[in-house]
Amino acid sequence: MTAFRAALAALIWLALAGCGVSGSPSQHSAFPDGSTMALIRQRGVLTVGIKFDHPLFGYKDPATGRITGFDAEIARLVAKDLTGSESNIRFIETIPRNREDFLQRGVVDVVLATYSITPARRRLVGFTDPYYYAGQDVLVRADDTAVQEPADMGGKKVCTARGSTSVDRLRSTVPRAELEIVDTYMECVTALITGRIDAISTDDTILLGLMLQHPEQVRLLGKPFGREPYGMGVRHDDDAFRGYLDGLIAGYLRDGRWDRAFRDTIGVAGAAAGQAKPASDRH
Repeated sequence: MTAFRAALAALIWLALAGCGVSGSPSQHSAFPDGSTMALIRQRGVLTVGIKFDHPLFGYKDPATGRITGFDAEIARLVAKDLTGSESNIRFIETIPRNREDFLQRGVVDVVLATYSITPARRRLVGFTDPYYYAGQDVLVRADDTAVQEPADMGGKKVCTARGSTSVDRLRSTVPRAELEIVDTYMECVTALITGRIDAISTDDTILLGLMLQHPEQVRLLGKPFGREPYGMGVRHDDDAFRGYLDGLIAGYLRDGRWDRAFRDTIGVAGAAAGQAKPASDRH
């Protein structure tokens, strides 16, 4: 299969997805031989890197083992478009420091894990168009009145995750903050509640999910700074797969599936889509 034919097939799929073609595979949905889409369909399962510890986005229910959240719902939509059923999906726990590695080694087909699009990451992996926008915010203990604004974190112990864009923004916005960088935000929550740190700072939707788990012990400032575009991560230079996913995203934004996924996950916490939803006219 030549590069030209692969690119042509990707364009055809982009047009089909943009027109709302989705659901069960049909005679009109042939993929180029050797493409990621064809390999996934042949395998019959979409493998997705996702977080297991972020309520509202990617969370593994300890009672049922089911992965819930907005990222999980979007991933299931992709699985349905690719294989005909949202059940044809395998979730693999993926944390900030191993997302690029998992894609490069083929451990997963795609990463949906509150994955912010940055120039540095683009050198390692490919990104789709944004499917979500988040803002960085701050979580503190419920009875702590010392931190009222992001600037108040100066001189305070602030926890965030290794490999996240939150680290760089904190260093530039609040250079006097004493950063504690860990692998997962659940470590931050334990440290915050026990008083070992003063605040957690990362994307607002992640913090909202953590707050819902400990509503009496922590509170969200509700004063986001910065804007983070989330993209689906794919292997670098896999332009055909990226183009296919871009088409799906555009369709979800237009036909109401994005809104339903938001309503059933993040919306349950009382959040409004607002600026979180990308424009639906990019395609």
